[in-house]
Amino acid sequence: MPTSFLEIVELPDGRIVLRRGDDEEALVTLEFSEDAKAFLLGQHIEVAKAMFNLGVQMAGSMADGDYEHEYSDEPRVLH
Repeated sequence: MPTSFLEIVELPDGRIVLRRGDDEEALVTLEFSEDAKAFLLGQHIEVAKAMFNLGVQMAGSMADGDYEHEYSDEPRVLH
């Protein structure tokens, strides 16, 4: 992916997206349920920022070849 400025935006419908600064198309979308928002005491935006930050860091490591993981066609449980 070419390097560009990324921004985190909360859309009017409550979804939080990561997108390129020069593009309206979402690269990643997060949506918190009302129960999750209540559990997080309204701090879901901060949690979303942390999730996006870690994801971008991991993607950078993968692009640099610093991350190895084998994937199979079997269903995976993600924790």
